Amino acid sequence: MYQNFKQLLFKLDAEKAHNLAELFLRKIAPLPLVQDFLAWQFVHYDKRLTNTLDSLCFPNPVGISAGFDKNATMLKGLSTLGFGFIEVGTITQAPQSGNPKPRLFRFPQAHSLQNMMGFNNVGVSKIAKRLQQCYPFSIPVGANIGKNKIIAQSDSLQNYENTLKELLNLADYFVFNVSSPNTPQLRDLQNKSFVASLFKMARQHTQKPVFLKISPDMHTDDMLEVIESAIKHGCSGIIATNTSIDYSLLQGAKDQGGISGEALKQRSREVFASIAKEFFGKTLLISAGGIDNANEAYERIKMGASLVQIYTGLIYQGPSLPKRINEGIIENLEADGFHHISEAIGANHTKKSKHNDEVKVAQASESQATQSPKNKRPKITTKRTKANEADT
Repeated sequence: MYQNFKQLLFKLDAEKAHNLAELFLRKIAPLPLVQDFLAWQFVHYDKRLTNTLDSLCFPNPVGISAGFDKNATMLKGLSTLGFGFIEVGTITQAPQSGNPKPRLFRFPQAHSLQNMMGFNNVGVSKIAKRLQQCYPFSIPVGANIGKNKIIAQSDSLQNYENTLKELLNLADYFVFNVSSPNTPQLRDLQNKSFVASLFKMARQHTQKPVFLKISPDMHTDDMLEVIESAIKHGCSGIIATNTSIDYSLLQGAKDQGGISGEALKQRSREVFASIAKEFFGKTLLISAGGIDNANEAYERIKMGASLVQIYTGLIYQGPSLPKRINEGIIENLEADGFHHISEAIGANHTKKSKHNDEVKVAQASESQATQSPKNKRPKITTKRTKANEADT
């Protein structure tokens, strides 16, 4: 049904189509009978997917990324589509109109998007009032926080702090976005010093989970150093990745804005693998970028992701995607002999560690078995005599 509807929807400008979807999820989806029907159609509950992470209970691991519900108007509607958590924003302290239109572009053949939105939102005060009307919500709700375009770099920390303070009691977790390519000089804040200041500031105000969203375009060593600094100063986890400005990933890409969707999948997976290799087991990891099916989501989970986020896949595949991913994760769990999703998280690392231990044991056994008696060092026993004691 959605594929038929999509043909009409895709005739509209991409941002106008998004606004139409927002209208439906804000006004129509929450109506009692509609809400019941949508939940029956799209929500897949299985206790094997329920997981408690950093004191928050997630009914399933599939969330909607920031950028879809920028102004916290679609919480009730999105919850009927079966998401395990929702991240609203990016939210800035002052209202912001964003970059000039058109600023959202589809690449249907590549199942990808390119956006240059520029943190368009109504500002933290209005969004806080909306969240106040429904918080606490039925599933975890995160707030993605960004910097206003007009704010000088030297005032960035204060800008983030002001927004965070207004949302402290209205979200379950927070995300600092210093990796969007659509605000000038924002990615310059993706450095060890500023990130350390950011999380030290956050920990002065809240003990709720606070995450850092990372770019897929950083040099690996720099990225790992920034993440290490964030964790050292109170970061709860990493969301990897944001959109990319590597325009070679997408044929026909514009020369500005961030790429998401299928074109980003391989890059995002590789970046996440580098992060997981260094930090799995040390902090909570969330994977985003090109996830559009159950097998990809499950692979990221085995790589170390406790949660995954989707966005572009939802545009191309429709509202049944969260359900299909969750159903597919269950099938994969059963195929691998896992009884709960917690057993699959980081399974690749666990398997590798177990394999290495088995190799070491096998090598030790082989060495011992092949060692000839004449090459063995004899066991020497020395009786301690009075002469020995005197010499000592």
